[in-house]
Amino acid sequence: MRKRVYYVILILGVVVIGLLSRAVSGVPKWVGDVLWGLMVFFVMGFIFKGRSVLKNTTTAVVLSVVVEVAKLYHVPWLDDFRYTTIGGLLLGHAFSWQNILCYLAGIAGGVVCEMLWIKQR
Repeated sequence: MRKRVYYVILILGVVVIGLLSRAVSGVPKWVGDVLWGLMVFFVMGFIFKGRSVLKNTTTAVVLSVVVEVAKLYHVPWLDDFRYTTIGGLLLGHAFSWQNILCYLAGIAGGVVCEMLWIKQR
């Protein structure tokens, strides 16, 4: 059983590291994308604390792919939101297959962390 307080700490930690990765010059953009996928996985653990790792992983993958594919959809109000700081961080600006791979890597990292935690307990 997951404890939400741990997931809040994990989510906040990943967000802070992700923001720092964007602020520090020389850090590749893909680092933030991997961290975004990891954050989505931890958010699923927070929201659905009683579900299996597989179900949360599947939900995180689907949500990440939907958010990326949604970048292909353009309407003025959504584009206006995307070009705000928070909108850009949450939704991004342009579709990229590389982003999807980075999200999957981040989610996989979250799965490994959670499986190691389960094994240890």
